[in-house]
Amino acid sequence: MPVNPQREAYVERLNKLEEQGVMAYPHIYSPKDKAADLQEKYKTLGNDEILSDTANVAGRIMAYRNGGMFIVIRDDSGKIQLLCNKNDFNEKQQAVLKLLRPGDWIGVNGTIRRTAAGELTVAVSGDITVLAKTLLPLPEKFHGLTDTELRYRQRYLDMIMSDESRETLIKRFEIEQEIRKFMVERGFLEVETPILQESKGGATAKPFITHHNSLDRDLFMRVAPELFLKRLIIGGIPRVFEIGKNFRNEGTDTTHNPEFTMMEAYQQFADYNDMMDLVEQLVEKLCIKFNGSTKMKFGEREVDVKTPWKRAGMLDLIHEKVGVDFLKVTDADSARQMAEKLDVHVEKNATWGEVVEEVFNEKVEESLEGPIHVIDYPVEVSPLTKTHRSNPRLVERFETRIFGMELCNAYSELTDPRDQRSRLEAQAAKRAGGDDEADMLDEDFIMALEYGMPPTGGIGIGIDRLVMMILNKESIRDIIAFPILKEKK
Repeated sequence: MPVNPQREAYVERLNKLEEQGVMAYPHIYSPKDKAADLQEKYKTLGNDEILSDTANVAGRIMAYRNGGMFIVIRDDSGKIQLLCNKNDFNEKQQAVLKLLRPGDWIGVNGTIRRTAAGELTVAVSGDITVLAKTLLPLPEKFHGLTDTELRYRQRYLDMIMSDESRETLIKRFEIEQEIRKFMVERGFLEVETPILQESKGGATAKPFITHHNSLDRDLFMRVAPELFLKRLIIGGIPRVFEIGKNFRNEGTDTTHNPEFTMMEAYQQFADYNDMMDLVEQLVEKLCIKFNGSTKMKFGEREVDVKTPWKRAGMLDLIHEKVGVDFLKVTDADSARQMAEKLDVHVEKNATWGEVVEEVFNEKVEESLEGPIHVIDYPVEVSPLTKTHRSNPRLVERFETRIFGMELCNAYSELTDPRDQRSRLEAQAAKRAGGDDEADMLDEDFIMALEYGMPPTGGIGIGIDRLVMMILNKESIRDIIAFPILKEKK
């Protein structure tokens, strides 16, 4: 490791502390007070007032002024100022004070006062307990961590320096807690299913492949937990959900990360209409809790997620936007010709349904501010979805879009094992022809279906995008604690 002069200076301070018998990394410390509680308790204390009330606080040093006379520490609740008057310290205590720097963790006892400048302060009496000595300097206070990539690569440092970044991540995890609470209140059981799978799982996406040494076989990191969750429905659990990581070997941008968090849920005796109600109620409740209203902002754009939301057929939206009624287009050749007229590129062997989906993606998707449920997709692009009860060319599927982004994908689940086999065989043929995103034929899943699956509604919600929308963050990296980055040069 190359020599870092700043680090060497910090190590030297650590050595001097230890020479004085200070344990710089003790096993435990139990502060009795929180900064925020003290700020609230003494909010009416006047300037220059001094009390005999005592406090015991601990936190990270964020500011070190006047040779340590004034120190600001931050704990998990907030900040509070310390007054370290050298006249009240013995020689050893003064030596410890001189060796402290921003970034160090300390614990202190003292009495409460408010300074003439109006700052609530703990006047330190007795020893300053060092809890962890930093060996690296924090970024300069007024500029913080300005390198965006460094913020994501050293997220811990970003969280130390940026209250906004730290609070964003805390809220992200609180949102997940609220989602769990919402689902459990509605009778869903949280479950776990395998991440390493023999088949890549139920979604159209390129998987990551890993090798199991003991079994001497390749396995897939799941692109979705769908097929295992359906097995649990078949096994007799009426409502299940899972919040967990999925992995798709794709590119990265402001709304995509190869490792991402999804919630999938399945409910017996339900269909895609029930799933629309579920996502509407969930998003409305989260938005009210974290934003104080049903209004949701994304950049300068704003939508109202108050239920109910608009529902519109995919083909109707295409017709409205580009003037083409694809239901009147009866074959794939004609559909491909129509796409060419619309200046939409499709593969030379694209099916009617694949053309319809591509035209929608190119010409309609980004214009949908939402919230809107885009319903009734072509059967060719929905291999796990029940055929529409009024049109066999379509399926009972919807994708919810807000700010032009897909939030969730949901179905009336396909429960006929004969139809399911036929569709997955077609997907397997596409995969054999070079389409590495196509689904696989999972024989055990087909066998499970043959034991009987009742009518079921299912949904997958992208947690990362949902958090982006609720917290008004335009990059997925801002709400993932440790996003995947390019290799550091």
